[in-house]
Amino acid sequence: MTSARALPFLLLANGLLAPPSASRAAEPADLTLTREGASHFAALALKCAGQEYPNKLDHVMGSAAEVKGPQALHPAFFGCFDWHSAVHGHWLLVRMLESFPDLPEGAAIRSVLDAHLSPAAIGPELAYLDGPNRKSFERTYGWAWLLKLSADLKRSKLPEAPRWEAGLRPLAEAFAAKLGEFLPRQTYPIRTGVHPNTAYSLSLALDYADAAGDAKLREVVKERALAYFAKDRGSPISWEPGGEDFLSPSLEEAALMSRLLPRKSFRPWLAAFLPKLMQGGPLPPAIVSDRTDPKIVHLDGLNLSRARCLYELARALGAKDQISAHLRKLGDLHARASLPHIASGSYEGEHWLGTFAVHMLEARK
Repeated sequence: MTSARALPFLLLANGLLAPPSASRAAEPADLTLTREGASHFAALALKCAGQEYPNKLDHVMGSAAEVKGPQALHPAFFGCFDWHSAVHGHWLLVRMLESFPDLPEGAAIRSVLDAHLSPAAIGPELAYLDGPNRKSFERTYGWAWLLKLSADLKRSKLPEAPRWEAGLRPLAEAFAAKLGEFLPRQTYPIRTGVHPNTAYSLSLALDYADAAGDAKLREVVKERALAYFAKDRGSPISWEPGGEDFLSPSLEEAALMSRLLPRKSFRPWLAAFLPKLMQGGPLPPAIVSDRTDPKIVHLDGLNLSRARCLYELARALGAKDQISAHLRKLGDLHARASLPHIASGSYEGEHWLGTFAVHMLEARK
């Protein structure tokens, strides 16, 4: 078992963190993405972007003619074990290239994005949605990650980004329309710790609505979020985590509400929703007993996504709020529990955990 004292060394050894500066010498390590760390994450995403198998399809077959392999069905997003992981693997590549344009993997990243975000590859993805039995395909986690990818391409300053965004745009607009049409019909939120979690998807969709200037989608997201969550009190966060969670139902909801409520309204809501946490209570990281198990390794993702939410809550409350430092410390505790294990050597975690790590590190920054 890794000791707490050994964690900073492991983090630095993996190249994911910058060493502490002289001004921050009291801290064991500064959770900051380095060029070496970006290269590490990019290599993980590149490894599976073109790897067709193993693959877990979300594919309802209406006839023998639809018995096809992943790449035939999804020429853009066929790698990384499943469609949604392929999508956010591409997001990871964009973010690493944005952060460090001179990465050694830069040429390979550009080659993948040129091929997979082209009209030739996106066209069949769009056509797939028009087929029978596609109504719930990747709903809503995959939809939301596609929108997040589009959002960050819209904001990107990379010279190639406008071309990639234009290639992806028809698919993004299709998913935005599907989400806008679906949410008013979703009477109840899904409060699970895995893919269908409503709050997490709404957060990613909110990024797209803001980047795309889609006021209609933003209003739908806001209206549904307030309808679902505004009256929630006393979240049972002590019941978390479940054995295969990679999201915290409680913290994802809180992070979403932090973006939709004004601070003067949000703090009382948060104090009523997570009273023990807001009183300085503990939140221990999840224990990951087997990183070769595709469900148990989800708990590494939970630690990373919890950290992201805790950083977002601290930022929303503001540095002057007395509980913000506590939330950031809890975030660091969770980050350090799983960040050293991103490259475990097991495809079960390696094909997706880099995305959650980068999403977390960007929230901390």
